[in-house]
Amino acid sequence: MLKTRITDLFGIEHPVIQGGMQWVGYAELVSAVSNAGALGILTALTQPTPEDLVKEIERTRGMTDKPFGVNLTVLPTINPPPYEEYAQAIVGSGVKIVETAGRSPEPFMELFKEYDVKVIHKCTSVRHALKAQSVGVSAITIDGFECAGHPGEDDIPSLVLLPQAAEALDVPVAGCGGFSDAKSMVAALALGGEAIVMGTRFMATKEAGIHQNVKDKMTEADELSTNLMFRTMHNTARVFKNSVSDQVVDIESTGTASFEDVKDLVAGQRGRVVFEEGDLEHGIWSAGISVARVKDVPTCKEMVSRLVSEAEEIIDGRLQSVKA
Repeated sequence: MLKTRITDLFGIEHPVIQGGMQWVGYAELVSAVSNAGALGILTALTQPTPEDLVKEIERTRGMTDKPFGVNLTVLPTINPPPYEEYAQAIVGSGVKIVETAGRSPEPFMELFKEYDVKVIHKCTSVRHALKAQSVGVSAITIDGFECAGHPGEDDIPSLVLLPQAAEALDVPVAGCGGFSDAKSMVAALALGGEAIVMGTRFMATKEAGIHQNVKDKMTEADELSTNLMFRTMHNTARVFKNSVSDQVVDIESTGTASFEDVKDLVAGQRGRVVFEEGDLEHGIWSAGISVARVKDVPTCKEMVSRLVSEAEEIIDGRLQSVKA
C-alpha cells in the first residue's frame, strides 16, 4: 500500500482521486472509484438543481460505504447557478469532502468549516494555491498545463508546477494534469505530490456513464489529440481535437474573434450530446494530454488495482535497480 498525508486525510486506501467532471461525475462512476479504494467525486453542477444533487448523493451512498466527495466549480457563466444553494445541499447531506475549483473557495469556507468539511481546492498556480491555503483548505490539487479543462494562463507543466507547489505549501498537494498510469503516479510521488487526480483516465472506464464511442476514441488517441481553445480570450481550455474544436481554433486564429463568434460551437449542451449519444463531432469535449496513455477501458477496480500494483513494482524494482 502507498500511504501519504492525502490517504490519511480522506480515509482512502490509495493516493488516487477522481476529479470532478461535468456530465461524467455521476453516482455509478463515483461509487466504483471509491469502492476501488480511491476517492470518487460527484460533480455538483451536473445535477440540474440542488435538490437533484441531494438525491444523487443518496444514490451514491446506496452504492458505496467508502469516502467520496462532491465537486463545486465556480466559474463565470452566462447564467450563474445558485452556488450557495448547492453548497448548502452538500453540507446538509452530510458530505465531508468537497473539491472546489474555479474561483477562490473563501466565500464558502465558513459554511464548510461549520460542518467539518475537508476542502481540497484545485489551482493552476502556486500563488493561487497559497491564497487557498491561507483561507483554510485542507489540501490542494495543482493543475499542470497538461490537464483537461482550464489549465490557467501560465502554461507550466506538472513536472515543474507540482514540486514548486509541494515545496511552497504546508498542506498536502495532489498532482493533476498528465497523470494516468503507474509511471506518472510514481513520478508525482517523487515530485512531492501526495496523490494524483485523474479525470481523463477515469472517463475511459466501464462505469463512466458516457457513450462507448467516446471511450473507444480515447484508446486511439495520441499526444497530439487535444486542442487548446480560448487562448486569445485568456480563458484557455484543453479539449479533445475534433472538427468542432478545430473550427474554434481557426476562428480564433484571425486575431479578432470574440466569444460571441464561437459561443454556439462550444455550448455545453452540444458537448453533453457527445457523451450521451456518441456523436464525436457534435460538440467539444474535455480531455487532457494524458489521453495518449489510455490504452483500454477497464473497470475502476481493475484500473486502480493495476495502477497501484505497478507503481509498487516500479518503486521496489526498477528504481531500486538503478541505485548504485
